[in-house]
Amino acid sequence: MRKLSLLLTISIVIGLLAACSPEESMTESAELTAVRLPMGYIPDPQYAPFYVADSMGYFADAGFDVEFDYSFETDGVALVGTGELPFAVVSGEQALLARAQGVPVVYVAEWFQRYPIAVVAKVENGIAGPQDLIGRDVGLPGFFGAGYVGYVGLLSANGLTEQQVNGTDIGFTQFEQIANDQVEAAVVYINNEPVRLQQEGYSVDVIPVADYIDLVANGIITNETMIAEQPEQVRAFVGALLKGIAYTLDNPDEAYAISKGYVEGLDDSRITVLEASLPLWQTDRPGYTDPASWEATQNILLEMGFLTQPLADLPAAYSNDFLAE
Repeated sequence: MRKLSLLLTISIVIGLLAACSPEESMTESAELTAVRLPMGYIPDPQYAPFYVADSMGYFADAGFDVEFDYSFETDGVALVGTGELPFAVVSGEQALLARAQGVPVVYVAEWFQRYPIAVVAKVENGIAGPQDLIGRDVGLPGFFGAGYVGYVGLLSANGLTEQQVNGTDIGFTQFEQIANDQVEAAVVYINNEPVRLQQEGYSVDVIPVADYIDLVANGIITNETMIAEQPEQVRAFVGALLKGIAYTLDNPDEAYAISKGYVEGLDDSRITVLEASLPLWQTDRPGYTDPASWEATQNILLEMGFLTQPLADLPAAYSNDFLAE
């Protein structure tokens, strides 16, 4: 039942939206098109490229007035899939799960070039590599989403099964449970909890999923209607974000200062979150999404039972056509 929860959530949200009166996906002001962008998480320094793109006028230059919406990832998938909104920030497995249900979303730019999920443990627990997880107590934020997909991907890539590890649902309490020795290890975002633990003086081992398997990470989705009817707007939006990413990589201190205007109460102590995020975005092909990573992600979803069969047309789930030449 836990493995079905994510699919059911998307289905329920889509059903509710279908029952509502449709709204215009975008509304035009004097010169800019107003866009509400679901982010999938709370305001955070990891969104610095988006804040930069807004503050530096990259979105405006592309013709957009962007409102950041920190709602659930599955809400963003459903809203884009039904045409209520044109874009959302989601992880790759969400796009595949939606496509499997006939939701016409398309992933058009990969923001995180390295999958950001990892397993973290205190050094004294002796969990420095995947094989050390056998028989250990590992806390997960839930049996859903990118964390769970990354966890199973890590195990699978190393010839392990879930049955060999004592996985437990601990919600989003990874920091507290590791700090207080309530679990031996936890599944986390590599640019979040490990950084916080180190700041608090704990010595930790980190096992990055991306070191063992290439899965599709967070990026931008749109829908088939936008691609067919307004491809230049898709290209312009993607281009503006890529400018934000490039500026953030080149000027992290300035990008963090900009983020303070978007994240309430943000102080200098959390610049480490941004610093830990930068390597996840670095690439010589900004926005590019690798077909091989989609195959790997689909295979893990099949192994988990989240997909019952391969997608009939996997390449239709993503596109590199909207990236700069």
